[in-house]
Amino acid sequence: MTTRTKVRRAPAILAILLAGTTACAGCQGHVAGSPSALAAGNGAKAGGPTATSTAATGGFLPSGAASALTTKSPRSIASSTAAAAPSPVSPLAGKVVALDPGHNGGNASHAAEIAQLVPQGFGQYKACDTTGTEGPDGYTEHQFNFQVALLVEALLQQRGITVVMTRTDDSSVGPCVDKRAAIGNDAHAAAAVSIHADGGPVGGRGYQLLEAVQSVGGSGVDAASHQLAVDLHATFDRESGLTPSTYIGTNGYEPRDDLAGLNLTTVPKILVECGNMQNADDLAIEESASGRRHIAGAIADGIITFLTSGG
Repeated sequence: MTTRTKVRRAPAILAILLAGTTACAGCQGHVAGSPSALAAGNGAKAGGPTATSTAATGGFLPSGAASALTTKSPRSIASSTAAAAPSPVSPLAGKVVALDPGHNGGNASHAAEIAQLVPQGFGQYKACDTTGTEGPDGYTEHQFNFQVALLVEALLQQRGITVVMTRTDDSSVGPCVDKRAAIGNDAHAAAAVSIHADGGPVGGRGYQLLEAVQSVGGSGVDAASHQLAVDLHATFDRESGLTPSTYIGTNGYEPRDDLAGLNLTTVPKILVECGNMQNADDLAIEESASGRRHIAGAIADGIITFLTSGG
């Protein structure tokens, strides 16, 4: 905030100020410079005592003089305008995104629980969940999924987006796949992404973007889900370090009718397989902190593109 130098000998200054104002009534705004010159001529020092009102100056300036000084200074007006301006608000503030890191660390030790059948959609049923895959060295998919989801969560929150996670640790069981869909639905998420890694053939590489052939949300949700897939395809190509899958689907896209998390969605949702953990090149990316950051950035940027383009 711009403040004004404390001025003593107020009666003399007031007389000069009033005279200057009268004399310069038609001098095209040059009066604005007069108060600064007056202050400097009365011994004002940089960094010295300052004030913005008669109260702050201990009553040395009559209220009329203080008002004149304030209203005649463009710098003061600009400063006041800047101070009054509201803080910029992210256009994404208030948007909700659901992130679904696949599987969970406790699934392997609770085989009976995750084997229970749950609705898959359209009258079909499937197992509550599975353990997921892992690399030849034992690096698990559930750990990878959760690590990436946390990175994506942080990136989205930096943009003012509210993030809902289907699980908040990597040691519990589930939730079941139908419940994962319900979490995003209940949050009325603007977008939902399920994060996985595949366990494909050793010679196969690349990411996959899985979409429901048909969801309970209807054709509008399905079209929006496809656009979300298109936006993530673009960011994965640019940022992830992964190629579109070489062993399944078409150019990185794969429609599916057997995934409860996609079938049961009522919000735009896709599942991304972030590479093949059985392939040495993909696994090297997945196991490196840098690789996971690039994958997370691709997911977050794809979601942001979708949301800012009207998703």
